[in-house]
Amino acid sequence: MVEKLKLEKSEQYYKEALEVIPGAILGIRRPYNFVVGEYPIFFESADGGKVKDVDGNEYIDMLCAYGPIIIGHKEKEIDDAVIAQIQNKGFCFSLTQEIQNKLAKKLTELIPSCEKSVFVKTGSDATTTAVRVARGYTDRTKILRCGYHGWHDWCVEVKGGVLPKTYEDVIEFEYNNLEQVKELFEKYGPEIAGVIITPVGHPLAHEVEIPKQGFLEGIREITEKNGTVLIFDEIRSGFRVNLGGAQKEFGVTPDMSVFGKAIANGYPIGVVVGKSEFMDVLADKVFLSSTFFPNSLAQVAALKTIEIMERDKILDVIREKGTKFGAMIEKIIKESGIACTFSGAPWMPFITFDHDPNKLYKKLRNEFYTRLIRRGVFLQPYHHGYIAYRHSEEDLEYVAKVIKESLEELKQFL
Repeated sequence: MVEKLKLEKSEQYYKEALEVIPGAILGIRRPYNFVVGEYPIFFESADGGKVKDVDGNEYIDMLCAYGPIIIGHKEKEIDDAVIAQIQNKGFCFSLTQEIQNKLAKKLTELIPSCEKSVFVKTGSDATTTAVRVARGYTDRTKILRCGYHGWHDWCVEVKGGVLPKTYEDVIEFEYNNLEQVKELFEKYGPEIAGVIITPVGHPLAHEVEIPKQGFLEGIREITEKNGTVLIFDEIRSGFRVNLGGAQKEFGVTPDMSVFGKAIANGYPIGVVVGKSEFMDVLADKVFLSSTFFPNSLAQVAALKTIEIMERDKILDVIREKGTKFGAMIEKIIKESGIACTFSGAPWMPFITFDHDPNKLYKKLRNEFYTRLIRRGVFLQPYHHGYIAYRHSEEDLEYVAKVIKESLEELKQFL
């Protein structure tokens, strides 16, 4: 087994951070979400498809900042557009800049459900806005949800500090379980304002799932029949699965959708789009406002990112690379004899370990991801990865080689 990484500076900065920041780092980036003592805690820089930590260790970045990096880190063309906006026009004003209209018009060309758009800053902002619109449009209370939708009160997974009344009308259902959705509509139908679902299933620490034939179509039919607003949470799938989102890929058009992450290649933006009849409640009935929502830098980055993706056929390249990578990994896993599963190809690759009564899978998972990080591959044990445009064929072949070697070394624990 390769040697443990030198992480002295990461550990030093972590101790410093504990003194001034609760938990040192927020949320999913805390050390316990990786392999404690094996993964870096602070990054120093990134370029293309690679990242470097504060101790000088370099990695192939297969986590891509949890999804925003669709092209690559430090994309000069995008950054130059943002810098030009800062230097020539500015970006934070009492009124809105024209770039808002240009980006909104572009989205109507690409996204099937988009007739109108509003721009926010984060995915949580976007999902919360969409749910508020659904309730405002229908004058109903209940929301059915499937997937991770952010950290706001109505959907946050950890309930500390959250009043039960803020989520008591939010009901979860299982991905690809249409019968459960039907049962919930039989029970609550006239009370259900909206259904929000990630069209590609990606539950934490579990395999990435593609919709079964008829699942999304069935939900679309049920919501139309019941006058319920259907919302696709495309924060991860949007501008990655397809420029028009998973809705374009799978041929099912919701009433509203939310986007973020890959749309601006790392710049902070969330977008709510939808048919005019739903979105127009934001004109008077439903309130939405923030000092920073109209800031133009992320909008400039989004428009430039989309321009590059269209011009260079970025998503076609990613699909091709991801399909080839997925085939390699599936073959490696099959030959390894290790009880694990590959999912998420071609967009969101993930290796999960099959659960067993003795919970050996937990040890195998830790040992596997320890071996990956020591060999310079940055992936997350509990979260799927991503393929970026700047991941070279050589990068992906190296990742496959490391996965093969790491699985082989796991046999000693069986």
